Amino acid sequence: MIALHGGGRAMASIADFEALDIRVGTVVEAEPFPEARKPAIKLRIDFGGTLGVKRSSAQITKYYRPEALLGRQVLAVVNFPPRQIGKFLSEVLTLGVPDDEGAVVLLRPDRAVPDGGRLF
Repeated sequence: MIALHGGGRAMASIADFEALDIRVGTVVEAEPFPEARKPAIKLRIDFGGTLGVKRSSAQITKYYRPEALLGRQVLAVVNFPPRQIGKFLSEVLTLGVPDDEGAVVLLRPDRAVPDGGRLF
């Protein structure tokens, strides 16, 4: 349960955090997604093991080009329901944070780690 706390901010419990399955994976394919309403890139991310390769759409075109994303490790929520984006089914939510202008900067480990590793 998420409760509102001082100033209307939501406070999450440790159980809320534990419910998220955030994993590291390696981008194995990336291509422009011109059909998306906002500029985006289609990603195929290998999470290894039983998760395998999953698809994601990410609005990351300001700082990233598809070819430069190949081999890059990223973090993603892997237990949200798939989301239909036009004709593309996004299976995981690739994580990033906005810069000063609102452009997304991807989250990634600062050292190579095994694909499928869970954030905790």
